[in-house]
Amino acid sequence: MVRRPDSAGTAGLDDLLASSARITANIERVIEGKPDVVRLSLVVLLAEGHLLIEDVPGVGKTMLAKSLARSIDCSVRRIQFTPDLLPSDVTGVSIFDQESREFEFKPGAVFANLVVGDEINRASPKTQSALLEAMEERQVSVDGVTYVLETPFMVIATQNPIEMEGTYPLPEAQRDRFTARVTVGYPSAAAELDMLGSHGASDPIDDLEPVADAFEIRKLIEVVRSVHLSTEVKRYVVDLLSATRASSHLRLGASPRSGLQLVRAARAAAALAGRDYVLPDDVQELAVPVLAHRLLLTADAQVSRRSAADVVADLLERTPLPSSPTRGR
Repeated sequence: MVRRPDSAGTAGLDDLLASSARITANIERVIEGKPDVVRLSLVVLLAEGHLLIEDVPGVGKTMLAKSLARSIDCSVRRIQFTPDLLPSDVTGVSIFDQESREFEFKPGAVFANLVVGDEINRASPKTQSALLEAMEERQVSVDGVTYVLETPFMVIATQNPIEMEGTYPLPEAQRDRFTARVTVGYPSAAAELDMLGSHGASDPIDDLEPVADAFEIRKLIEVVRSVHLSTEVKRYVVDLLSATRASSHLRLGASPRSGLQLVRAARAAAALAGRDYVLPDDVQELAVPVLAHRLLLTADAQVSRRSAADVVADLLERTPLPSSPTRGR
């Protein structure tokens, strides 16, 4: 039976589509010719996830992160990751107040709705790990005291490829907390020509005004949470995760956390498509950006120059689709 959305659900989707269109148009004033990258960024935001933007220097990684942050009227903090950055710079530190004779907590840069981590893999693994608790549990523990982070909370981190000088590899636990990884890539010739004209005289990000706020994003997240996920699609996700763990090309398959984040992202993608139910197509569309950065290749696969994205693409072809994916409960 086809599931008919109720009027409240339809109204929620209409609001989501209107808001997402405004945010997308705002970002595309800065990031030209990359609609898929902008859409994935919005999917991760609505899925309550975190985004890792990886590419060579100069292709707009930080501009993408900043333009998304500028489009939402909420608290934003930027962290420039450098080799001398300390964990306390990220999480905060307790300082002894001479007048009150008590320790006072000074919040770090992670206490914001949107945290932009620039060149995250230029800091030491110890400092990178300062984000682990915040990204997974939306809280920070300092000196035995736990501080809850506000909603929405999203980390948008940029990193250069590991082959670049002065970079450290992200720990596996850190990579697994990023919902998706996106590569910006070089612009097309036409987009680069437009960029030389529009960006040459001034920085377009200075002209960006917020088109949404934190309260509105919280409402949109509630809409995404209500998107229906059928049992058949859940089984398909589990089959895909199991296939990564059994693959002869991988020495580390997808974690259970990756499955949770994949279905959250699929719900967001379905909502952005105007549907209140998830299809296998949504899972397939997001499988590579959500799963590939978490997987570790075997030595043989590396020698044969296979990438984790190639392995995920092969597994998508081999994993049977649900015979009759239903939209009903």
